[in-house]
This record gives sequence, structure tokens and C-alpha cells, in this order.
Amino acid sequence: MKKTALLFCLAGFVLANPVALAQDEADNGKKADTEESGNATDAENKMVFWQASLPSGNFMVALGRIANISMHEYLLDGQLIVNEMVVDSGGRSIARFYHVKTIAEDSPSATTRRVVEKGKELIDRAGEKAGTDIHEMVQKSYPTTSHAAMVEYRLMDIRDLHSLYRSVKTAWETGKGRTITVKQ
Repeated sequence: MKKTALLFCLAGFVLANPVALAQDEADNGKKADTEESGNATDAENKMVFWQASLPSGNFMVALGRIANISMHEYLLDGQLIVNEMVVDSGGRSIARFYHVKTIAEDSPSATTRRVVEKGKELIDRAGEKAGTDIHEMVQKSYPTTSHAAMVEYRLMDIRDLHSLYRSVKTAWETGKGRTITVKQ
């Protein structure tokens, strides 16, 4: 009986105090917006577009065309952890922004981590010879991952991916354009 009365009392406080609840949600939003942002700078612009300027390319969409945005994580081929943000503009193409890391990168084994680092060094050297930064390039395997309607961008820092999501979400919710730039 006392537990039931306490629950009703707490429910009454929450229902009677929506301002406090809204303030808590606003405070949580502010904390998320002030997280460390890696290499990204984000600012409101005077246009009605969301723009992303990345080391691997540029993307721009009218806010009124955004149909949905999403952020999710998945395991690819049992070896890669992919964090992906998708911006769907309801048109012919979908923009995908992602960060990839191998399961081995988080391994507690020092030997495994050294092997991963050595592999990255070899890729860096090959990229230098080719005159490009291979790590930042989207990786596809034709025809499995070749999608004509897919615009893809790879980010090397997971914090930059989260900054992109916060930026597009803020622009879409407020109806005010934003420009985010991610430097190398």
C-alpha cells in the first residue's frame, strides 16, 4: 500500500512538473552538443541547406528535402565494426557517412594491436606512392557494394561522425541551415 502511494506521488510530481522534465532534456542536449568534436567545426549558416565539407568530398542537401536521418552500428563480415549515419533526402540517392574499425583495434593483446598498426603503416606507404590517403577513401567491392544511388563518405575519427549527426539533426529540427567542416 505504501509503495503504491509513493508511486502515485512520484507520477503526480512528474506530470505536474513538465517544465522540470523539459529542462532536464534540454540540459542533456546541451551536454551532447558540447562533447569533444574531433576535427569538426560546425556553425549555423544563413541558407536553408545542411552542408558537410569533408577530406573525401562535399555534401549539401536542402533541409526541406531531408526525409530521415539515422545513426547505427553494425558488425561487417565478422571483422569490422561500422558506425554509420544516413541522410535520406527522399530522392534517387542516399548519403552514408561512416567510421570503420577492426575488432582487433580494441584487442587487449599488445601483439594484435602491433599487427594492426603495422598493417596501417603499409597502407599509408602504398597511399603515399599513389598520391592519396587510402584510409579516408570509401572502400567498395564490385559488384557487392557498388550502389549507383549511394553517396558515401568515410571518417577517420568517430567523434567527427557524431558531430555530423548532431549538426544535421540540429539543422533539421530548427529549420536553420548549418555548415560543418571536418579537417584531416
